[in-house]
Amino acid sequence: MSEKQFEVLEMEEDTQKGKFLTFSLGKEDYGVEIKYVTEIIGIQSITEVPDLPAYINGIINLRGKIIPVMDVRLRFGKTVREYDDRTCIIVIDINDISIGLIVDRVSEVINIPESEIVPPPQLDKDSKHRYIKGIGKVGNDVKLLLDCEKILNDDEIEAISEIE
Repeated sequence: MSEKQFEVLEMEEDTQKGKFLTFSLGKEDYGVEIKYVTEIIGIQSITEVPDLPAYINGIINLRGKIIPVMDVRLRFGKTVREYDDRTCIIVIDINDISIGLIVDRVSEVINIPESEIVPPPQLDKDSKHRYIKGIGKVGNDVKLLLDCEKILNDDEIEAISEIE
């Protein structure tokens, strides 16, 4: 990589630093680092695939690319909710694997300075909190910031990469 290419890459990372795409699941607001997001699409036809965890709804064909989709509500142990016209799929890329996250609704891209992010409470290591990287303070609200690298474990990544 040339020095110029490195500078451009560094500038792109700087412009994305502290930026989060926010979305809602019920009454809770979440955020995912914008650097992981490739696109946002409306809910579409999902093909079920046998022998996947219950929270992996199946796969979609996105312009010829097969992408597994995860219902984030189910992943977090929340109740099932009927999809509607606000339901979206946030397509993220983790270690060269694309996955769609089904969320109730996408809100906005916001900037949360590092000084306004605190670590999540350390409760039970096996709880849904292991997916939370931090808690962003935005005015009087809080955004639970997801750790995209931990939303799937190694076995799940392996199972998903086999269907891609």
